[in-house]
Amino acid sequence: MERIQKYITHLQGVLERLKLEDVRQSIDVIMEAYNTDKQIFVIGNGGSASTASHLACDLGKGASIAGKPRFRVISLTDNVATMTAWSNDVSYEDVFVEQLKNLVNSGDVVIGISASGNSENVIRAMLHAVDVGCQTIGWSGFGGGKLATICDVNVVVDSNQYGPVEDVHLILNHVLHAWIKEEFTS
Repeated sequence: MERIQKYITHLQGVLERLKLEDVRQSIDVIMEAYNTDKQIFVIGNGGSASTASHLACDLGKGASIAGKPRFRVISLTDNVATMTAWSNDVSYEDVFVEQLKNLVNSGDVVIGISASGNSENVIRAMLHAVDVGCQTIGWSGFGGGKLATICDVNVVVDSNQYGPVEDVHLILNHVLHAWIKEEFTS
């Protein structure tokens, strides 16, 4: 029981230290993309890839309201054939940037999710996004890493443990989804 309580206590502290103004800024950028019919791309590795897929699903399907335009959102983690082709033929470090080169336009939004903030393939994609004039959002932990130095908006989870950082990133997704539902139905 002590180990369980220790994890939960740490997670509660992390949530209490979350900078709500940063969360709100990321919501504002996503809603601006929606209101101006821009695309949203989401990327990440491992648990962050799972969160990227979940976020794209919740925006693309979960936020669909009859009579309202839909979010134009793509998770670049979901096409295994494309990811493995780029990884094999070029490099894993370029798996997201090469996909963005086919799809992204100036003014689109790219959300990079990286617990460490230092995933090289996420960093390269975010640098490309900046170069082509995209809005960039970084969700990270571990002090933010390189990601926090690149992105326009950052939500840095105050933890050096992967589990709690990834937990909070999923919570951010659900906070965003709840915000949108309330916005669309009020």
